Amino acid sequence: MGKVARGLAALLFTVVPGTAAGATPVSAVPGGPRPWTGSWETAPSGTAPALPGAAVRNVVHLSVGGRVLRVRVSNRFGKVPLVLGAVTVALRRAGGADAVPGTMRTATFGGSPTVSVAPGQDLLTDPVPLAVPDAADLLVTVFTPVDSGPATYHRTALQTSYLAPAGAGRAADEDGSAYTAVTLYWYYVTGVDVRGTAVGSVVAFGDSLTDGTSSTPDANHRWPDWLAERLRPRRLGVLNAGIGGNRLLRDGTGPSALARLDVDALDRAGVRALAVMEGINDIKGTPAADDPGAFADAYRTIVARAHARGIPVVGVTLTPYAGYPAYTAAGEVVRQRVNAFIRTGGAFDAVADADAVVRDPADPQRILPAYDPGDHLHFNDAGLRAIADEVGRALGHRAPDPAPATASAPAPVSAPQPHTTAPSHAPAIS
Repeated sequence: MGKVARGLAALLFTVVPGTAAGATPVSAVPGGPRPWTGSWETAPSGTAPALPGAAVRNVVHLSVGGRVLRVRVSNRFGKVPLVLGAVTVALRRAGGADAVPGTMRTATFGGSPTVSVAPGQDLLTDPVPLAVPDAADLLVTVFTPVDSGPATYHRTALQTSYLAPAGAGRAADEDGSAYTAVTLYWYYVTGVDVRGTAVGSVVAFGDSLTDGTSSTPDANHRWPDWLAERLRPRRLGVLNAGIGGNRLLRDGTGPSALARLDVDALDRAGVRALAVMEGINDIKGTPAADDPGAFADAYRTIVARAHARGIPVVGVTLTPYAGYPAYTAAGEVVRQRVNAFIRTGGAFDAVADADAVVRDPADPQRILPAYDPGDHLHFNDAGLRAIADEVGRALGHRAPDPAPATASAPAPVSAPQPHTTAPSHAPAIS
């Protein structure tokens, strides 16, 4: 690593999350309040029809726990003010829409249980005093009394949530019997931050491969979920800023990576590292991006903007897609050249070579069959776990043994590790 990268690696593991270089270290504020840490995120991907009069009970899976939490609600893609009649949070009982008795809390906004969120804006609730354990399922219920126009949502939730069609007065129900319909989307809710023992978060920034397409629904087997398991003993949360269909260089499903970088990644609470796995949709999309230099420029821009916040960046190589209907030989050449830049171009503070981990040694343009769910682009649970292991390695974290012992205290976190896998023979991009 160069001098800048070494400084950023040191910053990643020694400074209060969410602060810039030179800020007060954690050890210097033992009696003060811990800063907020992101524990769960989804990036808004578009809009769905509004559900006036309904209460949506969103089920979200936290990475790390805390003693206090706050919720981020979004009208990012709305055209008129979003009226929220009630927002509640509670721990979820095993399965279904029932809350753990005694855990239901009403979230407020400046002390009020109702709020209007302006078009294009996100809003944080006041702190909610609710102790939540690591890896908890949280119920975040949102009641919309009137039609506020298209609802900001995340499409590929891979999580069953619940609807009470007649939602007035139902947001605070511990009994979930009024929630008679289900949805596979997350409505309005885009983040949960915690305050407690967590020391910061890692943002996974990407497309459907990060979003978790083809992972087992309701199982939390996206690669950021697997990474969260590995980083939890070190009190680091993991935020999933993946959007299926998202692109690096232009808008696709959701704004381009460059357009949404701040709001979906750099502005999140307590960010200490960013892992970027984005670009395959540009290569296989219409129109296809055929200039590897444009990818290099975009990656450099992402890194520069993260570095300006004191955030190190891990570059994740683009994985094989031969056999997918949109595969072309020309696109494969671009992928190889982009990967050569990620590995050897010097833009990133560390590299996670997902390509090397998941490709078939007998046919490197294809995914290893054991990791392929059948579409030759996405990954099954085992493939996503392998990617998480590789990203964890780049962050300086060794994958756990099959039956790891419970640590008595958080293990020290090492600096991101430089990449050691032999680079592709494809020419690097200058």
